[in-house]
Amino acid sequence: MIVFLLIPLLLPFAMPALARCALARLNPVTALWALTVCALVCAGACVAALGALLLTGLLKFPLFAAAGDLIHPLRTPSTLLVLPAAALSTGVLTLGAGTLVRSALSQITALRTARADADRCPAAGDLRVVDSPHPDAYALPGRPHRVVVTTAMLRSLGPREREALFAHERAHNAGGHHYFLAAAELAAHCHPALRATRDTIRLAAERAADESAATAVGDRRLLARAIARAALAGKAAPSTRPAFAPAATTGPVPQRVAALLTPRDGRSNTTRWIIALFLTICTILPVGAATTGVVAFHHEVEVAQGEESR
Repeated sequence: MIVFLLIPLLLPFAMPALARCALARLNPVTALWALTVCALVCAGACVAALGALLLTGLLKFPLFAAAGDLIHPLRTPSTLLVLPAAALSTGVLTLGAGTLVRSALSQITALRTARADADRCPAAGDLRVVDSPHPDAYALPGRPHRVVVTTAMLRSLGPREREALFAHERAHNAGGHHYFLAAAELAAHCHPALRATRDTIRLAAERAADESAATAVGDRRLLARAIARAALAGKAAPSTRPAFAPAATTGPVPQRVAALLTPRDGRSNTTRWIIALFLTICTILPVGAATTGVVAFHHEVEVAQGEESR
């Protein structure tokens, strides 16, 4: 049982490298969906495994065993491994839940503040212009969607560059990228190795918006120039936008600009199938291992309750 429960805890350490490889070789939209689903599945399996380890350790003590209607404390062949693993699981789950709640409350407050500020500003369709000396522009989630830009950012760009920047932010809203960013943030609180995967998912969202905006604008160089100038203008400026409000100036901008300026070459089907295979393994394996471990734990509990025999 313990071996199966350790697999979902170890497998996420392979995700960051796989995520970078997938983004480099797959269509950005495909990579965004695949990586987000994989990260959420890994996070869920991780939480299930930690919960099973925690309960396994607790039920080895007579007090908790009696509370769980067990005839005798849970018996496992690896007591020296179970108790430290249960203690570590308790700490990890407590820390993860605490940071998740704190982050959620902070981001909800930031979102409400940003929405209230945007609704008080001059409007031009979905565009809201905020009077601020700090250059910034971002897609604001909610209903209806907003594109928020500061007066300082407008002064930093030419007319065509502004339209390219707005196309990028509208692509974020149209693609619902804030859902992917929120999911990646949730997964990152479940396992520390998924934090690097969260950063790759953020980059995938930016790349997906870049490609959509490039198609809408019809000029990849113009979009690349607009993103680069916007990033330079807002580099030292503080931003109060929510973490899951995507913006054209986030992520490794030089890498994104290079992707826009480099002709898109055809990616072989073999490479895509290999990446898809590894992503599938990273999705199915932790779920299967966690399910097997939880089922084995449930069987041990029923044995301890006298409902089943070994």
